[in-house]
Amino acid sequence: METASVVAKGADVNGAGRSWGLRDEDFEQRRPLRGQITKREVRAVSLYCLGLRPDSIVWDIGAGTGSISVEAAILCHQGKVYAVERDTESLPLLQSNVARYASENVKIIADAAPQALAALPDPDSVFVGGSGGELQEILDKVASRLRPAGRVVANFATLERTNETNRWFQQQGFQIEISMINAARSKEMPDGSVRLEALNPVFVVTAWREGPSREDVLNEQ
Repeated sequence: METASVVAKGADVNGAGRSWGLRDEDFEQRRPLRGQITKREVRAVSLYCLGLRPDSIVWDIGAGTGSISVEAAILCHQGKVYAVERDTESLPLLQSNVARYASENVKIIADAAPQALAALPDPDSVFVGGSGGELQEILDKVASRLRPAGRVVANFATLERTNETNRWFQQQGFQIEISMINAARSKEMPDGSVRLEALNPVFVVTAWREGPSREDVLNEQ
């Protein structure tokens, strides 16, 4: 399958002055909602764990409708975010969300991983939100391309997939940290009282290799 790409342009070319911390409802999503967005509580933790810098190169694999890509682009306004998504139903929403909130530092890759990753520059940070059944192949490619001191963050809804990924990273010599995000949101009841409504828990797997930073490597060259 040939890789197709489209650059979505926003009004703010430099990315400066934009704020992150968007609400879930700020993004265009499928109707009815089908879980194609990383909820804001999980999104905040995942973005933190990615260790983003203003000039980071980011891969967002299984970008869905683009919530991670958009907010990563705001944080990495001097870098580049590659939003990889193969699902034809999600792509128009991804393009719309990127065009609305992000700038020229987001490039949408309309193809499946891992083959779509071959033409991309080596990443500083990689987010895996979906794998299309190719998780190990994707992780193999990510591990071979990740820059020094880079980070990988993967989100899972099940213990089985989390344990599988944890073992894989251990075998590849990565350091690993796993967090479970179990959040609840307020919901007003008909009588005016407020109760909490639980969201589905999500496991956030963060992996990195010990070693010199990218800056240290560049200084030695």
